[in-house]
Amino acid sequence: MKLSKPSQLVLVSTIGLLVATLFTACQLVTVDYVFLAGSDGIQGFAVDSESGALRPGPPTVSSGGNNPVALAVTSDYANLYAANADNDTVVHFTLDSNGVLTKKDSITLPAAPVAIAVNQANTYLYVAYGSTTASLAEYSLSSGAIGSSVATESLTVPGFTTDTMIPTGVTVLANNAAVYVSAYDQSAYNPGGTVTSSANPGWVFGFGVGGGGALTASSGSPYQTGVKPSGLTADPTSRFVYVTDYASNQLVGYGVSSGSTLTFLLSGPFKTGSEPSAVSIDPRGKYVYVSNALDSSVSAYAIDLATGIPSSVVNVTGSQINATDTQPVAIAIDPALGRFVYTANYLGDSISGFQLNPNTGALKSSQATPYPAQSHPTAIAIVPHGNHSLESTAP
Repeated sequence: MKLSKPSQLVLVSTIGLLVATLFTACQLVTVDYVFLAGSDGIQGFAVDSESGALRPGPPTVSSGGNNPVALAVTSDYANLYAANADNDTVVHFTLDSNGVLTKKDSITLPAAPVAIAVNQANTYLYVAYGSTTASLAEYSLSSGAIGSSVATESLTVPGFTTDTMIPTGVTVLANNAAVYVSAYDQSAYNPGGTVTSSANPGWVFGFGVGGGGALTASSGSPYQTGVKPSGLTADPTSRFVYVTDYASNQLVGYGVSSGSTLTFLLSGPFKTGSEPSAVSIDPRGKYVYVSNALDSSVSAYAIDLATGIPSSVVNVTGSQINATDTQPVAIAIDPALGRFVYTANYLGDSISGFQLNPNTGALKSSQATPYPAQSHPTAIAIVPHGNHSLESTAP
């Protein structure tokens, strides 16, 4: 019997995951749990501490909707949040010591959520939402439970307030002092459609966070950021913010001053692969990684700790391409050791894994990667298992 191509792919991927499990069977020390959001819900994997290989982990649970688009985790790793675009909800789950998720509470937004983030103090949940008008909502958190709305900000560009704005990402500084949202002006950037605005298409909106969660627009906000910003992150020292530009194949970097004001980094923007979709920084703040959707690859950069300027990592022992499975749309780095990088591959229906060299930032494909996953994964999150901590393993 001859298998169809999709059946062959499923078979090969399944064998890959089984091989990874067998290769690590002699150790099987779980250092992290990886959670993947997709059409089947939130799927769990266990990370082997020696190799970074994935094996089946906590059971899959419903995200509370049929189209989860984003995941976020509290800094104490006790709570996970899933944003669902189909029913305009954000759902709260608690995490037990074995990575099992238990649904607790939820909120319903005025429009579909796109991105979510939790501040380091675990006191506020931030949600970027909207498909024709972009907004940022801030909700209080109490022991992980989602409370009342604290603030809502409309994201518009002065002089172009009637343009269609599409939010794409949200991030919070580690010091809790500021929150940023990326968005693009569809009236100014609309491939295959009508362009009705002369505005710059790409933007980052910044807000300082005051007492009681009060939001105040940062000086100079919104900030221009290329054409179509896609991913957004901040470094762990709260000094730098990085944005991927999907349309221009670039990484845009900013320095943070006066609490929340952004200024372009010198010599930027910085070249990426084709259609960069997401960006993540390692827990030490030394390296930044970008998933490239069209190239099916990961770009690696070392961060100059004084200036924040990223420079491409040269891999002297392996491939410079850092190839993933097809169309990576999200990327994450393990918080337990800071040694493993994973991408959620939308068309590959898989996760790709890499080992991170902590001395150089270079990546090496982990054993048996890619790992088969549910159909069309869209978001990824990682939590450490047990008492593992980056501080105890940092060089």
